[in-house]
Amino acid sequence: AAASEGAAVAGDGEAPPPLSPRWLDLLRTYLELVLCVLSSVRNNRNLQKLSLFGDISILQQHGTISNTYLGKVDPDGKKIKQIQQLFEEILGNSRQLKWLSCGLMLQIVTPTSLSSLSNPIANTMEHLSLLDNHIPGNTTLITAVELERFVNLRSLALDFCDFTAEMARVLADSNHVPLHRLSLLVHSVSIMHKSLDNMPKDENWQALTRNSTNLRVYIMAFDVKSDDMLRILKPSIPLERIHFDSYVTCVSGAVVDLISRQYDKFLTHFILMNDVIDMSAFPDLSDNRNEDPLVLLAWRCTRLSLLAVHGYTVWAHNLIAIARLRGSDLKVLEVTEESIEFDQGELADQDVDPVHNFIEQVSLGLGRPWHAVMDIELLSVFTEPTRHFYREMQSFSEGI
Repeated sequence: AAASEGAAVAGDGEAPPPLSPRWLDLLRTYLELVLCVLSSVRNNRNLQKLSLFGDISILQQHGTISNTYLGKVDPDGKKIKQIQQLFEEILGNSRQLKWLSCGLMLQIVTPTSLSSLSNPIANTMEHLSLLDNHIPGNTTLITAVELERFVNLRSLALDFCDFTAEMARVLADSNHVPLHRLSLLVHSVSIMHKSLDNMPKDENWQALTRNSTNLRVYIMAFDVKSDDMLRILKPSIPLERIHFDSYVTCVSGAVVDLISRQYDKFLTHFILMNDVIDMSAFPDLSDNRNEDPLVLLAWRCTRLSLLAVHGYTVWAHNLIAIARLRGSDLKVLEVTEESIEFDQGELADQDVDPVHNFIEQVSLGLGRPWHAVMDIELLSVFTEPTRHFYREMQSFSEGI
């Protein structure tokens, strides 16, 4: 059995005015829907899979829900407390739960929630994901000590700042079954409030992969500075998928180059999304060098099957090179039209239409018809970033 929940919210993407009645009604409805869903499964002892995701992106302001909003729709926090109690009841009543996934639900998970799970259930749990970017300050939803109970865990998804060196040591212990999937969300807000000081060192990753030889890692980095990414990307991470999404910061060519050198044996998915306002000044990863980092990525990473780019300059001749290097093994190549640039030499040739020739050359390289993505909303990865991460994490974990 599975339960899923989300508040369907329509909006134009603009920040709502302070205490707008519309947004207050949406938040009030959201809380009522959460109560309804959790109440309906509170006594279901046969639950095997509980997957909860809260779509509250429209209600967010700068990454958090205003306490003023919550105070207006939930005086004294009674509904939030009731939601948290219902969630703990569900965990306490469960007898067959194997999959527990809670992503970005508004304050539903607390640092004490998992203590409601009995030892027999914790011992047999196969998937656990706990993600909530609305908890205050340095709060973490699970500790390394708590993780020791989950000896049968095959897949795990956490905020990167919560995945500590001590957690890696717990999972590397021989009394734990090998971990197959690890999904980590690296968020600039989390780094700001928490710290990277406790993250696993390279020797921790080495120990973990010795015990879990089939482990693959999926990382999504949202507005993370390149300097922080260079710290995070340890050589021994078996990184299979990475997704950069940003509104403020940009990935550097040095980061892309590091990824292509360190993870050439594992990398299958590489996504670069930059939702900049100024469409005329996309960052250029090649930095006027002859060797483009994305071309080197395609050359080195022989398992690369998905490449998606928006908001970064991709030169037409480099895209042709990528198509030729990877050929039909590159199952998805998505680049938005506004990201593609032609050099002056290509444009000066009056005998051929440069755009037509470019499309033809990429298609020949891939061995199938290809064209640029004309509308960003047609991108397979176009969505609210945390929603995309949650959806991809689910399929990534289920693919064991």
